[in-house]
Amino acid sequence: MTLEEEVKEIYQKKFGKQPEMIVKAPGRINLIGEHTDYNGGFVLPAAIDKAVYLAIGKTRDSEGEWLAPQINSSIKIDFKDIRPSKTEWANYLLGVIAQFHKNGLIVPAFNGVLISDIPIGGGMSSSAAITSATASIINSLGGFGIDKMHLAKFCQAAEHEYAGVNCGIMDMFASLFGKKDQVIRLDCRNLEYAYFPLKIPGYSIVLFDTGIKHSLASGEYNLRRQYCEEGITILSRYKPDIELLRDVSLDLLKEHKSELPKTVYDCCFYIIDEIMRTQQACNDLQNANIIAFGQKMFATHDGLRRQYKVSCEELDFLVDAVKDNKQVAGARMMGGGFGGCTINLVAEEAVEDLFQQLEKEYRKRTGLSLKMYPVVASDGAALIEF
Repeated sequence: MTLEEEVKEIYQKKFGKQPEMIVKAPGRINLIGEHTDYNGGFVLPAAIDKAVYLAIGKTRDSEGEWLAPQINSSIKIDFKDIRPSKTEWANYLLGVIAQFHKNGLIVPAFNGVLISDIPIGGGMSSSAAITSATASIINSLGGFGIDKMHLAKFCQAAEHEYAGVNCGIMDMFASLFGKKDQVIRLDCRNLEYAYFPLKIPGYSIVLFDTGIKHSLASGEYNLRRQYCEEGITILSRYKPDIELLRDVSLDLLKEHKSELPKTVYDCCFYIIDEIMRTQQACNDLQNANIIAFGQKMFATHDGLRRQYKVSCEELDFLVDAVKDNKQVAGARMMGGGFGGCTINLVAEEAVEDLFQQLEKEYRKRTGLSLKMYPVVASDGAALIEF
């Protein structure tokens, strides 16, 4: 049974009728450009073939019930009183509804069932997939006609206000705008974007999942944003037109190194360096220079590990284990950090042998099982016809 069939069947059993709508919204990978989005830099994400499925149907009054059967959780919602909930997963839906309300668009009450095959905590942005699914299906349900760019902004605001994560816009943008076999070069300053064919002949994109997500992740994420903002505040004294780290050169940063706390300097250095590296990596991808692209992935991980300090022992082990392997063009941690997955460019014929080797080494080192997810670039959020 497909997930589409499963979510439809669960809805029908619970509510006694078919859902009115089902939407599929994918998770995402980001090939390079990590933590640059909220600093006005460039990112290179793609939607993937793992997704959230949301089935809904209107109710006759102002109340609805939502189910997340994979975690055996449900919640009843009063649509006249939308506010953050103690049920964490529901906040991603509630936060999106709140954005429609803020814009004078009243969301009709609905029942819903939510299921997914995006690994939670794997750095594939299951949260953005949930908000993207919710925004897309509400937009259709209410006939609001909101364009995808504004839906992405609704989703970002939902995470800020209801999940407490001051994320950039990349994750929800990729989930909404993704295209099959394409990556998106997104300029996070002005949201200009372009599609590029994902041409990596002979290589597969493979995620190795550490199976852990350290609890400090969201708090440390917000702290890194504060460090970046502190750097901007100090450096803007010398260049008043600085708004984001995108506006700062390495020369200016180095010139005022002594005035910045070390943690602030290191974070700013990584971001400025990563913004430049991502632009260069786009050229590598256009020229199908996978080796050069992969080396930049390794460099990104090193910066995330030593300067931005959002990696962890498990992620470092997986990257170090493949760094000298000629079958691996590049690897790095992916996502906010402190757990989740590494993203790897692996020669197609070597994928299974590499996984078997890593799985043994990882279990011996950590006592944990290693999971592998081969992924391909896929289409963004869309209603499913049935």
